[in-house]
Amino acid sequence: MTAAPATSSDPDLQRRLQQDSIQLGGKTIYLNPFLYWRRFDANTDRWLREPGQLPEEQIAPNRSRFYPELDWELLDPAERAAKDGAVEMFLKSLELISTFNPELTAGQLLEVERKMAVTKKRAFERWVGKSLQRRQQQEARERRRFDRERSLRAWREWVALEVTRQALLPLTALIVLAVGAGWWWGSQQACRQVIVDPGVPASLTPPSP
Repeated sequence: MTAAPATSSDPDLQRRLQQDSIQLGGKTIYLNPFLYWRRFDANTDRWLREPGQLPEEQIAPNRSRFYPELDWELLDPAERAAKDGAVEMFLKSLELISTFNPELTAGQLLEVERKMAVTKKRAFERWVGKSLQRRQQQEARERRRFDRERSLRAWREWVALEVTRQALLPLTALIVLAVGAGWWWGSQQACRQVIVDPGVPASLTPPSP
């Protein structure tokens, strides 16, 4: 895979390009695994993008390799999951780089790994954090949907019971009667004429003798 030359004078873009690549033997090697995406098949893309594709037995021995400064026993579960995911991204990226650049020697791969550990650590942690957050949101939506379907199914099953129908029949009849009685009473009140005694005006009262 060949790189297109950077023509932008934007210093931020230049810095990102420098962090995402390394020059080895006159060739540009990409450190960002997503820059190889044009050569991915669907399975490789899913394997790279979804955390949890590598087993714990493969991640645990490599924690100190990429995070020698950390005491993993002191990390809270969320931070531990994010950093485990970052270790997984390091391992996946190195595997992709060695696959798409088979001419690299062991020493050159070590240079790639060292630069990745410096420049890609925070980016991998952010990527994994967002992926885990999306997964949690998706799982929460699935749980809510499952709970709604389970409640609706339980209600339908309860209504379908013979005992339930027998119990609801008198109640339904009582409700119908109450509604009918309320409607009849309301119509009677609306049709009733209200008679108001106007009284005798004081000006028409005959004077007393």
